[in-house]
Amino acid sequence: MRHSSSILCRALCISMLYCTSLCATAADASEVNFPALDSSYLKTGDFVGPDHVKRITPGLSKDQVRLELGNPHFSEGIFNVREWDYVFNFYTGKDSEYVTCQFKVKFDANNRATSTHWKNPDCEGYINPPQVKDAPMVQAPEKPAKRRIEFGADGLFAFGESDLSNLDPAGRGKLDDLAGHLKQDAIRLSSVVVTGYTDRIGSEEANLALSQARADTIRNYLLQKGLDAHLVRAYGAGKAKPVVQCPGQKLTPQLVRCLQPNRRIEIEIVGEQ
Repeated sequence: MRHSSSILCRALCISMLYCTSLCATAADASEVNFPALDSSYLKTGDFVGPDHVKRITPGLSKDQVRLELGNPHFSEGIFNVREWDYVFNFYTGKDSEYVTCQFKVKFDANNRATSTHWKNPDCEGYINPPQVKDAPMVQAPEKPAKRRIEFGADGLFAFGESDLSNLDPAGRGKLDDLAGHLKQDAIRLSSVVVTGYTDRIGSEEANLALSQARADTIRNYLLQKGLDAHLVRAYGAGKAKPVVQCPGQKLTPQLVRCLQPNRRIEIEIVGEQ
């Protein structure tokens, strides 16, 4: 069934030469199509905290969406597309049972989110559970504490490198201490988010790839130390959110040293102690 806006459009402009093109645009803008689930490279979906999805609202940039949800789970691309598609798993609360949901974010020509969509509308209930009317008043639980730890990327990896073999021994020691602290019985983790950043030197694509590779390496190292894979996520933010600004465009040792604080790894920990 075509949308009423499309029908009205065709009725009003039937005598115009550009009618077909104009009405097709009106119809396409309201259509929401989802890719086949088995075309996702994840196959089984990804576990994500509901709060991350809830924070996806109109106006966010693609970098901000990627920080919350990661890269899209299908082969539509990242930079020159208007839609990102995801496959998420949500626990139902019955033992280890979970459901798989497809989620779409639409963007405008300026790479700003315009709308979000669920293939199955029931999936939104896992993000915004329905309110129970006339429920007895109970004391709201304390929000889990959030802590952000920052590591200089140059203090963890050799310059320009990202694999485990280039992880600095001193950096390994810091990560070992962090993993040991997070595994204490007194700490109940909700999530651990590892975000990699680069400086502005190099192309956007290369910086995103390097920051993602470094974040993935840190995540994998924490998993080797016993952290739950369902709780630890990794994102590459490229040259986003620089903490220092340095003059000059020519690559010099002075510019590289000045930009060093921007080359970093941030680990955000949410949990209760």
